[in-house]
Amino acid sequence: MSLPVLEKNGDIILGGLFSLHDMVVEPSLSFTSTPPPTQCTRFNFRTFRWMQTMIFAIEEINRDGKVLPNITLGYKIYDSCSTPHQALKAAMEVMGSEMDSGVEGDRQRKATCRGAVPAVIGDGGSTQSLVVARFLGVFHVPQVSYFSSCACLSDKNQFPAFLRTMPSDFFQVDALVQLVKHFGWTWVGVIAGDDAYGRGGANIFVDEVRKLGACVALHEIIPKNRAQTAVSSIVSRIRSSGARVILVFAVEQDVVALFDEVLREGLTGIQWLASEAWSTAAILSTPKKYHHILQGSLGFAIRRADIPGLQDFLLRLNPTSPDALEDPFLIPFWEEVFQCSLGVQAEGQEHDVEDKPRCSGAEDLRSVKNIYSDVTQLRISYNVYKAVYAITHALKAMRSCVKGKGPFPLQACADTDNIQSWQLLHYLTEVEYMNSFGDETKFDDNGDPIAMYDLVTWQLTPNGEIDFVTIGKFDETTTAGKQKLKIQEQNIVWNGNQTEVPLSVCSSICPQGTRKAIRPHFPICCHDCVVCTAGEISNHTDAIECTRCLPEFWSNAERTACIPKQVEFLSFSDTMGITLVTISLIGSFCTCVVVLIFSCHRTSPIVRANNSELSFLLLFSLTLCFLCSLTFIGRPSEWSCMLRHTAFGITFVLCVSCILGKTIVVLMAFKATLPGSNVMRWFGPAQQKAIITFCTLVQVIICTVWLVVSPPTPLRLMPRESAVVILLCDEGSPIAFALVLGYIGLLACLCLLLAFLARKLPDNFNEARLITFSMLIFCAVWVAFVPAYISSPGKYATVTEVFAILASSYGLLGCIFAPKCYIILLRPEKNTRKHLMSKVVLTDKF
Repeated sequence: MSLPVLEKNGDIILGGLFSLHDMVVEPSLSFTSTPPPTQCTRFNFRTFRWMQTMIFAIEEINRDGKVLPNITLGYKIYDSCSTPHQALKAAMEVMGSEMDSGVEGDRQRKATCRGAVPAVIGDGGSTQSLVVARFLGVFHVPQVSYFSSCACLSDKNQFPAFLRTMPSDFFQVDALVQLVKHFGWTWVGVIAGDDAYGRGGANIFVDEVRKLGACVALHEIIPKNRAQTAVSSIVSRIRSSGARVILVFAVEQDVVALFDEVLREGLTGIQWLASEAWSTAAILSTPKKYHHILQGSLGFAIRRADIPGLQDFLLRLNPTSPDALEDPFLIPFWEEVFQCSLGVQAEGQEHDVEDKPRCSGAEDLRSVKNIYSDVTQLRISYNVYKAVYAITHALKAMRSCVKGKGPFPLQACADTDNIQSWQLLHYLTEVEYMNSFGDETKFDDNGDPIAMYDLVTWQLTPNGEIDFVTIGKFDETTTAGKQKLKIQEQNIVWNGNQTEVPLSVCSSICPQGTRKAIRPHFPICCHDCVVCTAGEISNHTDAIECTRCLPEFWSNAERTACIPKQVEFLSFSDTMGITLVTISLIGSFCTCVVVLIFSCHRTSPIVRANNSELSFLLLFSLTLCFLCSLTFIGRPSEWSCMLRHTAFGITFVLCVSCILGKTIVVLMAFKATLPGSNVMRWFGPAQQKAIITFCTLVQVIICTVWLVVSPPTPLRLMPRESAVVILLCDEGSPIAFALVLGYIGLLACLCLLLAFLARKLPDNFNEARLITFSMLIFCAVWVAFVPAYISSPGKYATVTEVFAILASSYGLLGCIFAPKCYIILLRPEKNTRKHLMSKVVLTDKF
């Protein structure tokens, strides 16, 4: 059985496919009899307006007569009922000639198997167009779709005869991705219809949005049967995902099923992004029940136009008109609009009059306000209008061909009396013209038009209706370096009447001073914020990694900036420095007190008996030892570094040389008491001075060579893991430093050995025991110094060296001179020659 058809005769017949119904009633098949005719249900006013726009454009062209003079266009329009098999059947009837098609007389005889229709306008849905395009492509019959946007239809290998006035989803997705990028949404949900349009567009969007570094919180499919359990599961996943921005890439019938379930479950607070298929759908914007969840929604819509005269043309319909009986779609439309029954059943369509009153005949479309008569959002209708004119201009170009200059083999022109579809397809791909609205119409190599969109938002008006407000534009033809997407953000009112951009992220933005750390087994957008480690910073939000500061810089407490490291050295102002300076000055003062005591009692036996000249020289060297420790305190400089080590080495050698001289004198003095011994002749005052001078001169030579060859210099240690720059004195030559210490150690060991040998010699004022104790302390201090110095970090190595200097100096001062001062000040009775001689006699008795 043939399908209902709305047709009008003409010199050239254009085919039309429109989904005037949203569903097909599935019959229960018994398989024992012929299946009943297909019945379509749920009449779509919006699509009916598109169909009327095609008729309007054809009649406008016929009436004008300028584009195709002396040529009348006709049409054959079928209802594809929003299903692929119905669309294919309609396409076959458009192209074929069935004996029972209901076309009588000359029109039936003129139809041939090759098809009297040179071009087809339609279908609307991408899924239907896929089926129709494969069929028409076999015969190279041009198909111009007004609403099919699936990017898959741009494949000329599969669909060589397919063109469209609707931009490809590839461009729509590009616009949506730019929108997501503009507002910084990184956690976006995607819901798609279970068809070529929904799946294709959603898949492209998911791929492109991931390239931006954003993540898809969920990717769900609305099944075609729209089962409540399945849709409810989708709503539950939206709620649990935490995404606040959801893109719904589906046709309006699927979207209605989704939002009905959203209402049922009370899901709110979602910022919905609309694909072009429902971005201006009245089926969603008209019912007030959707307003609170869809208010503030954003979506891209194709460019609109105001077509003069269209509204009057739409309102002309009336079932009482003479040609009404020839229109099989007028009766179901009229009954649906006025919810009444005309008592006539349209062929192939569901007709239920039980609950509908009879129409009075006084009904008037002007008294009804619905999406059919609403011409404020002529977007798809404008695409239909452009499709008709594109075919018309292709026919005009074909008829304007100059013989001998044609585009076909042998420069032939097409036979305008017998139009071949493949020839018209050639001219259609070459169409390029500016229409009366100032828009350019042309097709690229894929049969796609220029991609331009309006960014619209759903805003509630004071009277409680939804108004589609244009807040931006997307132009794919924008030259490089300029933004394709332009948005007037100040005009946006978001869902829930909010003025701030909704935040849709899996994890909150990481502040400055932190970096993102990916959570295992989560998408890349889900992360934790980890504070940068010491010495590293991040001075912008959502840093992927922290930046290490330069060696001389360190991170501040907030880890947001690199600041100069604190300079660390043994300073006169810090506690350790003040303590050491105090100890050093006390030692110098004590030494000066001893000098004063010895000076006041220089004629006393105890001072004279212990070689007063060496004692005073030793006290002078000890004073220098105490004072040389001050050179180790303060900011290291080139001069202070050279002075501290050389002064230390020379003063200590002078000190130990004096002690060595005193030890030799004590030892030799008792040797000289033996009969016939003239040893003291070789160790007189002059020889003692020579020994001290020679020993000291060796150290002076070592230090001089050290300063000339590789002197100590200031050194800045900048450890990566430390917040301070350590100022030290680099020894320059470790060998020279070791020689200085080694030479001091050699003299100290020699002095200790000699003092040990002289420890039991008689004499009340024998210093050997005191020198032995002092040198034991001296050697112990410096033996402990070496490992302590090597292991001490930073300025504490300097502290260790100063401590060793002071400790050894105090040891020498205390062990050698404290007992003498005790006798001089507190036991003067022992500081007599008589006491000295009595002790000798007493000793001789033993």
